[in-house]
Amino acid sequence: MNITDQLTIGEYVAQDFRTAAIFTKYKIDFCCKGDKTLDEVCQKKGLNAESIQEEIFSVLELKNDDGIDFKSWPTDLLIDYILKTHHVYIEEKTPVLFAFLDKLCKVHGERHPELFEVNKLFNVSGTELLNHLQKEEMILFPFIKTMEKALIENKTIEQPHFGSVHNPITLLRGDHETEGDLFAKISALTNNYTPPVDACNTYKVTYSMLQEFEQDLHKHIHLENNILFPKAQKMEERFSILD
Repeated sequence: MNITDQLTIGEYVAQDFRTAAIFTKYKIDFCCKGDKTLDEVCQKKGLNAESIQEEIFSVLELKNDDGIDFKSWPTDLLIDYILKTHHVYIEEKTPVLFAFLDKLCKVHGERHPELFEVNKLFNVSGTELLNHLQKEEMILFPFIKTMEKALIENKTIEQPHFGSVHNPITLLRGDHETEGDLFAKISALTNNYTPPVDACNTYKVTYSMLQEFEQDLHKHIHLENNILFPKAQKMEERFSILD
């Protein structure tokens, strides 16, 4: 990895996803707010940038045979991976969590009133996420595939109704940031997904699922914000050069 002082958190993770574990440990957002440098984030959070940088170097020195270089993937393959891995995950897990959280509120809400706020926040998150997926699947993703196909075949394309890809990408990045904020609140309310001592199995499973959901969401947003969206914007620039 080529490390410079100007490398953003998102660029670190885009080049080697193993660095995500380090940023997560220090509660540094590498997906929704990954456009800041390590120094900028550490100054704001009161963290030691040099010691974190040393941890990053230690991880990068380890052999990484199992790592997936998503940056090298063509955009159509990356889109299909996001759809089949992360979009399907959200579509499958969201209704299950809706039901579990409703049940927890009914059974445990009197002793643990924070559950009502967790339920409210996840209902907002889940509902908005499902709408967000539709925007990607119906508008942006098909156009990115159209651009890639046209470049391969050396053809031109018509300008889409949304103008530049910068417009939907800006809206989608905003959605991502909203989701990150919602889950930061959920994590705080659940004490980082730690069930109380009187938690039943459903309680424990629900918290575990919420934590897994957030982790999957971070990977999902990272692939889009830090890899797919920049690829799409560079692709669009090539059409400007060809015109």
